[in-house]
Amino acid sequence: MRKLTALILILLTPLHTAEAQSFKMPQLKEEPNQEEILIIETAGQVEPAQIKEELKNHPSLKLRHMFSEVLNGYSIQGPKAELNNFLASHPKANLITTSKAQTYTVKRDSTIPFVGAEKIRGYFDKKGSRLTGEGVKVGIIDTGMDLHHRDLSRNFKGGKDVVDGDKEPMETQGGGGYSTIHGTHVAGIIAANGSLQGMAPNADLYIYRALGPGGRGTTDQVLAAIEAAVKDKVDIINLSLGSEVNGPDLPLSKALDKVAEKGILPVVASGNSGPGVWTIGTPATSADSLAVGASTPPTEVPYLKIGKEKIRLLSIDRTGKWRKKRNIEVYDGGLGTPEELTGSFGKIAVIQRGHLTFEEKINNAEKAGAKGVIIYNNTKGLFAAMIQMEKGIPAAVTSMENGKNLLKTKKPISIIMKTEQDKLAPFSSKGPVTVNWMIKPDLTAPGVDINSTIPDGYMSLQGTSMAAPHVSGAAAILKQAHPDWSAQEIKSALMLTAKEIVNEEGVPYKVYEQGSGRIQVDKALELETLVFPSSISMGGLETTKKRFLEKQLTIKNRGTEPKTYSFQPAETRNDLRWEVPLSFDLEPGEEKIVTVRAIIKKFPKEHALWEGKLLLEEGTKEYSLPYLIAVGTPDYPRVMGFSAVPGDAPDTLRYEAYLPGGGEEFALALYDQETMQMLTILEQRRQVGHGMISNQVKLPSYIKGKTFYAVAFVRKSGDEDYQENLIEWYR
Repeated sequence: MRKLTALILILLTPLHTAEAQSFKMPQLKEEPNQEEILIIETAGQVEPAQIKEELKNHPSLKLRHMFSEVLNGYSIQGPKAELNNFLASHPKANLITTSKAQTYTVKRDSTIPFVGAEKIRGYFDKKGSRLTGEGVKVGIIDTGMDLHHRDLSRNFKGGKDVVDGDKEPMETQGGGGYSTIHGTHVAGIIAANGSLQGMAPNADLYIYRALGPGGRGTTDQVLAAIEAAVKDKVDIINLSLGSEVNGPDLPLSKALDKVAEKGILPVVASGNSGPGVWTIGTPATSADSLAVGASTPPTEVPYLKIGKEKIRLLSIDRTGKWRKKRNIEVYDGGLGTPEELTGSFGKIAVIQRGHLTFEEKINNAEKAGAKGVIIYNNTKGLFAAMIQMEKGIPAAVTSMENGKNLLKTKKPISIIMKTEQDKLAPFSSKGPVTVNWMIKPDLTAPGVDINSTIPDGYMSLQGTSMAAPHVSGAAAILKQAHPDWSAQEIKSALMLTAKEIVNEEGVPYKVYEQGSGRIQVDKALELETLVFPSSISMGGLETTKKRFLEKQLTIKNRGTEPKTYSFQPAETRNDLRWEVPLSFDLEPGEEKIVTVRAIIKKFPKEHALWEGKLLLEEGTKEYSLPYLIAVGTPDYPRVMGFSAVPGDAPDTLRYEAYLPGGGEEFALALYDQETMQMLTILEQRRQVGHGMISNQVKLPSYIKGKTFYAVAFVRKSGDEDYQENLIEWYR
């Protein structure tokens, strides 16, 4: 856990967070009676007429969506004060929870043969049709789709535009920076059927536009799209979207668990907030969804070589190709303005992320005569960048640490090219999930340099958004081949047959980084043994009072012959021992519930995440089941999703933050941007439970005209954590 430094007095110190990645921080302006969207979950189903009747006494409130499939309840919109009045007059006994709608964003050749989909094109289902996803209904909840694209129009069978409220879920068009292409790209990976072939080219596509201009949407819009997909009886739902809050108890994660109970497989992108751990975001934190990380297909990757050090670059699509070259100078391009890039001619411009768009930075560098552009992050972690127009010079992104180190070097650098495959994409979000210490992602799929459809054409993009539809397409193939298989069985088949991937040193990635590994749809198609669940998230032991954990697994023989099974650990540990069942037989169609037990022989001095694999052996075949045990209190972020916005009353600040494990102490403070001196503590709480917290607090009068950091601080069990927002106060 990050510790506070001596730089700042008392409790808090500023830190760049994911909220600040664009460097266009929230600005407090006069916005009286700020509107909000509230999601209200009820104990039983409610009728629209009942809610509309109740809203007659609150004319400024609007009913947005009713929910009955994935949760019971509804969402309403209006001024916060009136929402509070509505809740105060509402029978508390009928309410389960209320939560504010979060904002969700898109996550952002042929990889089809690489994952085995080409091998099964000659296979046939029981009706004699080739395995192309025919007859399988795949729902895509995204930015819509180009319904007239020559490679997709024949596959479009229905859907809904939740944003505009009609039945034509077209991508946002019209320019101005708000046009979208994401949903069409995702759809092409799943089921393009023309000059480009997707994973399941004959699958039926049901498109639900839940993310509008700019690729943004709220929780209730995504929930409404899920409701519509469930009512349309789709078989698979692809969600290449997410937030940066790592928690299993938010509305979308809970809704997807219910979707899976109905037999529909939700496939979710894990997010692009890597390479750090604990970066996976909801709804990929749903237990029963299939969360997908991004790995690399065979691709040529540029590296910067400085002496013996090598820095991996993440190329930006639609820019020039990097070439092997020696003795190139780097140039500090600041934030990428024309003035800052004046001296970059013939050099590689190293530019910080923020203030200008990626397109503007690269344009300015190209006009200045730079030979290439490297954009480094202004916060922790990596990011995936996208531009609209083709550029003549190569461009790439890297981490903040790499960028700053690059600017310190006084020596010329070299560019080398390496061919890679089956490496974890550096931006791919990692687990585990907070609160329950669950293994996520469940597996990986290609998500780097993926060519697919966009409105009126084609483009290569990268992100876990591109990895998830590979898995949705693979699931459609399995569903066609085995129409009686449940969502749980399809998930198991894809996980049990995934290929373990390893890093540059040949060491397997952690199970909470890659899950079971990279999908192999041809292997999954031939599978006759299924295991539920297919990864073993044992939870955690925080004290030495209990020394073992148990997990029940269901083994199912889907073959036509009897099979003999036995368990054993993949490796031995001095601090952990496994008790597994004796070998047993299963007849065709038979299943058996068994219990595996992890016994802690020696507790570590500090918290630890113990991970590895149990092996299930069946004849000459061997299946790996990833396991994870949290011993002690894990080193997870104590606060995330912190944001600060204008209050409803004058000179007030409204904030919200997610506390995965609660806290013994929570504080909200302000710091001067220039001096880093603490200005005031706005709020302090003690013994705060886990989940989302929010409040509106009064700002002191002397804050006017200042630029300051609002910092949320949490302390629990001796560990401390914090997030900040930079705020310009104009009142």
